[in-house]
Amino acid sequence: MSEEIRNSWQEEEKMPESNKPKNSLFQIRLPLYIAMALVVGVLLGANTFSPSTSNPQGTAKSYLKFRDILSYIDRDYVDSVDVEELSDYAITKMLEKLDPHTSYIPASELAMARSYLEGDFEGIGVEFNIFNDTIYVISPLSGGPSEAAGIEAGDKIVKVDGEDVAGVSITNEGVFKHLRGPKGSEVELSIKRESTDSLMNFTIVRNKIPTHSVDVSYMVDDRTGYLKVSRFSANTFEEFKQALTDLKKKGMQQLILDLRGNPGGYMDHATRMADEFISGDKMIVYTDGKGNKYDSKTYARTKGDFESGALIVLVDEGSASASEIVAGALQDNDRALIVGRRSFGKGLVQMPIPLNDGSELRLTISRYFTPSGRSIQKSYQGGAEEYQKDILHRFENGEYFHPDSSLFVDSLKYKTLNGRAVYGGGGIMPDVFVARDTTELSKYLSQLYNKNVIREYALNYYRSHRKELEKMSFERFNKSFQVTDKMLQEVVALANETNVEYKQAEFERSKSLLRNNVKAFIARSVYGNAGFYPVLHESDEEVQEALKQFARAQRLAKGGS
Repeated sequence: MSEEIRNSWQEEEKMPESNKPKNSLFQIRLPLYIAMALVVGVLLGANTFSPSTSNPQGTAKSYLKFRDILSYIDRDYVDSVDVEELSDYAITKMLEKLDPHTSYIPASELAMARSYLEGDFEGIGVEFNIFNDTIYVISPLSGGPSEAAGIEAGDKIVKVDGEDVAGVSITNEGVFKHLRGPKGSEVELSIKRESTDSLMNFTIVRNKIPTHSVDVSYMVDDRTGYLKVSRFSANTFEEFKQALTDLKKKGMQQLILDLRGNPGGYMDHATRMADEFISGDKMIVYTDGKGNKYDSKTYARTKGDFESGALIVLVDEGSASASEIVAGALQDNDRALIVGRRSFGKGLVQMPIPLNDGSELRLTISRYFTPSGRSIQKSYQGGAEEYQKDILHRFENGEYFHPDSSLFVDSLKYKTLNGRAVYGGGGIMPDVFVARDTTELSKYLSQLYNKNVIREYALNYYRSHRKELEKMSFERFNKSFQVTDKMLQEVVALANETNVEYKQAEFERSKSLLRNNVKAFIARSVYGNAGFYPVLHESDEEVQEALKQFARAQRLAKGGS
């Protein structure tokens, strides 16, 4: 320690009382604020400061320590600081020590955080997380501009309109300000994708983000229905119920329920959906927390509209939370055959707690368990960074292409209602595994999506042939319309205009898939999702595998295995 510093401390000790720092207005009023908060907490039953029954002294000491440090900073720190901003930062960092889903949402960001499930908004249409100052795409919202442009789950948004948004301590509010905007406005994104070395650039035209959650329902054949649910929002159950009724009117006897890429949402809509398939009063899901205050059990309680026909549920690594509740309930009750890949593994229950300044704490209070006792939540013991990278690790470890054998051990083994073996370990393990099909994928095809070439070509083709296309029924279009080699060369020519370098070998590898995708996007222009998905599913390995599994699903429906 230098002599100059020692001398300055000695002089501070001798300072006259009149020259010593005095309490700031904040410091003077802080005890009053705390007292008022305690009174309000008692009156509202909010438990503003209620020490833990297991360690009341420790909780109280820690509370007083934080209060003292904040007071000293406000009163004595050399520079002026925004105490409220500092407090928000401290809270956020404290919660990072708990689990990946407990969070604090400042009042200024709360309305935006709720809008995904509760209201319409205009923007690029992605669900995201911020980790280590980086915006990670959890999922492009179905039917939104980002999905159409080719944004994928796991992408990192590095720049927006040329401005760095990584490594700059960006907040949720900052993300919304950059990505949301009026319909028709453009935004340039620079994306880092793990499979590429350089940044990928996208031009996305903002649009109104659809709030419907049933993307499509249609009859695959005269007895097989297909129904895709993209999320569990405020109107999901009503949309689902109507779609199910319509399919039954068309003669549906067996159903594919597609929950792939569904990040979850409202739990009650998930349990009501499961109830439509499960007979009697069987358990759907239960929660278990500290003590029994937040423990609950949910059972089937109504006569459902489809309790006996063969049922197959599609899941993948993007199916999370409420999706996993549905899949787990149907699997454990031997009501449905689960096809696809292991789901995400989000099984922690958050309780929204409004705070007195308009902000909100979303506190994890319990865990979800399937009826057989499996915890849906995957491990987060490796820390937030490893948790965030779990999907990437699955790809690196080959789990997209074959089941992870480490998850099929006796310690993770459970029994369904009829005695079938199912496995825990985080997420829902499918009964029938389907490897991710990459045989026709190529960098050239990715660039066509990244530059919006396929969508642009399909739209131009539709505009040029609108009259003849709109005269066709979808059934006729699907049966007779062919994407010719000449049309593919026109796609290549359009790609050249947008500086996508032609690569013969990659083009040939992706030719069949490209042909299917061009036809699907033309169908979307004419018939909407009701035309898009049936065409796309002709090249969808998981849907095609599901169609082969209905004999097994029928045995399950009749009480077999």
